Amino acid sequence: MKQITLTGIKPTGQPHIGNYLGMIKPALELVKDYQALYFIADYHALTTVKNQKELEELTYQATATWLALGLNPDKEIIYRQSDIPEVFELAWVLACFTAKGLLNRAHAYKTIVEDNISAGREEDKGINTGLYTYPVLMAADILLYGTHVVPVGLDQKQHLEITRDVAILFNKTYREVMVVPEAVIRKDVMTITGLDGRKMSKSYNNVIPIFAPSNQIRKQVMRIVTDSKRPEEPKNPDECNVFAIYRHFADEESADAKRQLYLDGGLAYGDMKKELFELLESTFSTQREEYNALMENRAELDKVLENGAEKARDFAIPIMAKVRKAIGITGVR
Repeated sequence: MKQITLTGIKPTGQPHIGNYLGMIKPALELVKDYQALYFIADYHALTTVKNQKELEELTYQATATWLALGLNPDKEIIYRQSDIPEVFELAWVLACFTAKGLLNRAHAYKTIVEDNISAGREEDKGINTGLYTYPVLMAADILLYGTHVVPVGLDQKQHLEITRDVAILFNKTYREVMVVPEAVIRKDVMTITGLDGRKMSKSYNNVIPIFAPSNQIRKQVMRIVTDSKRPEEPKNPDECNVFAIYRHFADEESADAKRQLYLDGGLAYGDMKKELFELLESTFSTQREEYNALMENRAELDKVLENGAEKARDFAIPIMAKVRKAIGITGVR
């Protein structure tokens, strides 16, 4: 039987190519070697999204995104976090094995505290308990299915380490109930360059969305910041924001040839942007059509998620039973 890989998908709206390269593509590639589970983390989103209709729409968008980009629900499992009641029961159990100091040191919490202190506010201003205990729910999401590997970005690596610490403590206290997961991080795409040279992020407004209309994608590509060197001047491809994106989508031979053209001189940034746009169109145009079709068929998305939840619970229920037995919780289930 294959080992299990699990990916959490926080519903935050339509994805950009940084999401695709940094998370979606590497997570989908793991299906070749693992039994893959993917979940829409709708309860995680509740820490910031308080509008009912918005959360529902974001959940559909996240589901349609992964299906359009290649997730096969007949082979892989995709489900809503909220459809698995065992995850919230396990979260409480794990909370009783999670040192408060671990949560105090969690990056997301610490960052907000530091921002509050710098601004002269109370240190916990705007921090709800859900955000503070986010790593505990994440640990439950992972450990409930006997997950072996978790693809994470560098910013989530610490949360995975917390999960490992909690699982190890639980196993020491009782017996080997929990699988202790490993992180998978692709160092070559950990940080994807945005239009302005900073990390591609919606908060910086420097993204290229995957499923936007062609004219909007072209507009974004043309906004990529470059220097003022003329076409005939030699350039450093490693300092070019256009090439930083191009190299992830071009084949190796094309990328090598383009790199040499930068170094020799003879490359115009305008031509490079046009080629990048065409490359993105050839990569995502079919998926864009699939995404739009899925978003018009919410009943199909619900069916996929409901079927996925049934399959996911086949993993979750036996493990939760082992946890209850280990801690001494008995009764009719």
